[in-house]
Amino acid sequence: MEMVRMATAGSVDDGKSTLIGRLLYDSKAIFDDQLSAVEAASAASNDDYTNLALLTDGLRAEREQGITIDVAYRYFSTPARKFIIADTPGHLQYTRNMVTGASTADVAVILVDARKGVLEQSRRHAYLCSLLRVPHMVLCVNKMDLVDWSADVFTVISTEFRTFAESLNLSSLSSVPVSALNGDNIVSLSENAPWYSGQPLLPYLETNAFNEDACSDVARLPVQHVIRHGDDIRYAGQIASGELRPGQEVTVLPSGTTSRLAAVYTADGPRDCARAPLSVSVQLEDPIELSRGDMICSGSTSPAVTQDIEATVCWMDENTPLTTDAEYTIKHTTRTGTAVVTDLLHRIDVNDLGATAPASELSLNEIGRVRLHTSIPLVCDDYGDNRATGGFILIENDSNRTVAGGIIANC
Repeated sequence: MEMVRMATAGSVDDGKSTLIGRLLYDSKAIFDDQLSAVEAASAASNDDYTNLALLTDGLRAEREQGITIDVAYRYFSTPARKFIIADTPGHLQYTRNMVTGASTADVAVILVDARKGVLEQSRRHAYLCSLLRVPHMVLCVNKMDLVDWSADVFTVISTEFRTFAESLNLSSLSSVPVSALNGDNIVSLSENAPWYSGQPLLPYLETNAFNEDACSDVARLPVQHVIRHGDDIRYAGQIASGELRPGQEVTVLPSGTTSRLAAVYTADGPRDCARAPLSVSVQLEDPIELSRGDMICSGSTSPAVTQDIEATVCWMDENTPLTTDAEYTIKHTTRTGTAVVTDLLHRIDVNDLGATAPASELSLNEIGRVRLHTSIPLVCDDYGDNRATGGFILIENDSNRTVAGGIIANC
């Protein structure tokens, strides 16, 4: 069954957690004891309804303040698909959490309060999703019940957002009027909006193609483990993109050696075809020495093999800023080495949606463009071409803290 990763985003109190709670509730993905706990917490807060947002606001601070702080991951499935939902925070000071949640998403659901319209934080989160190359976006105009289900209000908001989104390089953008609290247009069309002719949210998520990039003609298999059993040698890892077939011509990088796949295996045995994101082990027709961190590639384009990259990074460490000449551990696919920041080109102002300014350091939640020199060659693609092989993290050497997430812009 196909897996779809989605991230919710938007301004504070637009109803992101409530929407996810509604999806979980309507898809029967919560247990009776969870529902009982939420009902009890709602009663303790003097709510006259069951506050489904509490299903995702798991931290005590979140429940007390009525906001989302951490990224909450929730899982549910329908007969059509499985879903992983990242409920990301709306506050500016939690930008790093939002970036973390959206970095692996196939589709972003941007919520807008129908009473407030498109706000700065709505645009900021949409911009960050586009920066992270989330290709598909759904605008949910929420709380339509509080504006009497006005078609004019929905049209004005969706038109304003679509005009803004024209610069975001999206594969698709859809708009849905909803009431997450009451469940209108979530699973089935609401009688309150007879003027809306599109799909409800869940059927849209079930039927649209979000994972076409994973099945592209560009195959990437970062080697995670070498399995030796006598003369039988297999190379195991998770397919990052594309598909692998026996007989397929491949190139092994960074060595540049070419061969063909003799066999492809999953946990269920040999396969005629395996697609991302399956974990596989493969055999090559020729005896080639591979190790963890090497990459088996095929397709119309080849990754770059380089020790100098230009990247956009989101700084996540609250203790120390990013500065030039600082050395970090870099983890890219299955390869780990050290990286030195040779140049901080500029800071990106997400409030101005991409405006740049000179900078000598990056502090917590700030985003900037840097140049890095690595101790070992990286086998990488530009993030815009391949998200799986175009992303990395930086780790502080002494504390082993993850201090930045990065996307390769020029390799």
